[in-house]
Amino acid sequence: MYRDTEDFVDKYLKELRENNAAVFVGAGLSRAAGYVDWPGLMSPIAAGLGLDIAKESDLVALAQYHLNANATNRHQLNQLLIDEFSDLKEPTDNHKLLARLPIHTYWTTNYDRLIESALEAGGRRVDAKYTNEQLAMTRRGRDAVVYKMHGDIEHPDKAVLSKDDYERYHNSHGPFVTALSGDLVEKTFLFLGFSFTDPNLDFILSRIRTRFTQHQRQHYCLAKRRTRLKNESKAEFDYAVTKQNLVTRDLLRFNIKTIFVSDFPDITNLLQTIEHRYRRRTVFISGSAADFSPWSRAAMEEFLAKLARALIEKDLRISNGFGLGIGGAIVTGAVQQIYSTRQRSIEEQLMLRPFPFGISDATEREKTFKRYRNELIEQAGIALFVMGNKEAEGKIISAEGVRAEFELAKAKGLYLIPVGSSGFMATELWNEVVADIATCYPKNTKKIGSLLKALGQPVKNPNELLEPLLKLIDHLTKE
Repeated sequence: MYRDTEDFVDKYLKELRENNAAVFVGAGLSRAAGYVDWPGLMSPIAAGLGLDIAKESDLVALAQYHLNANATNRHQLNQLLIDEFSDLKEPTDNHKLLARLPIHTYWTTNYDRLIESALEAGGRRVDAKYTNEQLAMTRRGRDAVVYKMHGDIEHPDKAVLSKDDYERYHNSHGPFVTALSGDLVEKTFLFLGFSFTDPNLDFILSRIRTRFTQHQRQHYCLAKRRTRLKNESKAEFDYAVTKQNLVTRDLLRFNIKTIFVSDFPDITNLLQTIEHRYRRRTVFISGSAADFSPWSRAAMEEFLAKLARALIEKDLRISNGFGLGIGGAIVTGAVQQIYSTRQRSIEEQLMLRPFPFGISDATEREKTFKRYRNELIEQAGIALFVMGNKEAEGKIISAEGVRAEFELAKAKGLYLIPVGSSGFMATELWNEVVADIATCYPKNTKKIGSLLKALGQPVKNPNELLEPLLKLIDHLTKE
């Protein structure tokens, strides 16, 4: 990974952890889903005017020419929007990745609903804003706001398309200008699929630049570096590269740094890297205990509390379902460490979801437990498995719930750390991971294998496992 790219990933991750990250999505992402881009949308309009869309760069003016020629009648433009954007397309991998990141603010100039669909499919509650009136209202329980500054396909007659629309924008959509200006000052934006030819955004960025000359917030743009097209002459290619370099330098006036990739799939890979590195800062702890052998309950609770304190001290987040016999100790250690500094809050570093065991219907209970586990695990990057036993019909048996969480964590690509020394299901899982260490940990297999094997050796006191366990977690959070 190039130094600029690594620097971007590190800094954007920091903004994600501090809830300061935002995204601005342009037509490029929608095109990858099968929707037309602006030239594709305006192609029949250009043809009707006797123009060649390939030769036109000012497409806003093109829409205005059409209105001028039709006595400002928008019917054909509205019908074009309906024809091109009414079909429900599947969100791309990039949409899904963005929806899984802890981003709460999304801006777009697109009319489609790909962002909303990706967010909703991920279980998030979306508050979409595309009218001034909607800005004054808040959807209850929302965890993502999508600002559609040029309108929505459900209202094509109000979509921002022509010069008239753009010239009136600051009067007709003044609250959107104010909201975006505020977000650009307070949040770090990642621009994707955006060409920076939109006059509204240019005006807003210019206002911010003149007001915060030396104190603009850093923003980023992911873009594909220009490559030579088929049948393109060297002179045409050189011209395109020169233009791209000039635009890139001009964006620096607004403190927007362009991160170039070689090809579009590299953007997906970069977003996957960001998601992976963000998630590995959260440790999911799975386990249950009705029987604490080979140790005492007091020894195991001391170990779990110390482990939780150490994880919080390392600025990691803990995700836990408050398993029988282990949940209380984890909460105790985590809360004590969180309260030891005023810089942290429980909500930021401890995600606790006690299972609703009171559901009497077996089918409904299983359905609820599955969703619970999925929500707990999908936010983590490391899964730790301890003990895993329960009492059934007077006997102590391995807990199948811990096995279910292991399989789910494995399917979602989490780093798997069973503490084999703790017995029961954890031992069974440890044996499986050690036997297939190269598959579970294809990188640094030898070092990870050595640390993992130490977690399966018999010890008199579980505290002896803390050092190799924390060393392994340290290694995985930095890999």
